Amino acid sequence: MSDRLLSVPTVAGLLDVSRRTVYRFVASGELSIVDLRTGVERSRVRIPSADVEALIKRRTVGLPKRRAA
Repeated sequence: MSDRLLSVPTVAGLLDVSRRTVYRFVASGELSIVDLRTGVERSRVRIPSADVEALIKRRTVGLPKRRAA
């Protein structure tokens, strides 16, 4: 298994966004989660690093070409 599981605060730091924005990406389906809950306690979610890399690739925008002068 080469895919690492990242916490929400870690993903937020990597993307330079808030934790709330990470949860918005999850709600919209742009990021998936792995729920590591072990009972009735609060949920412990992790995000596969491959999903974070895919999100970055999808949202990467190239610079526009300069027009010849």
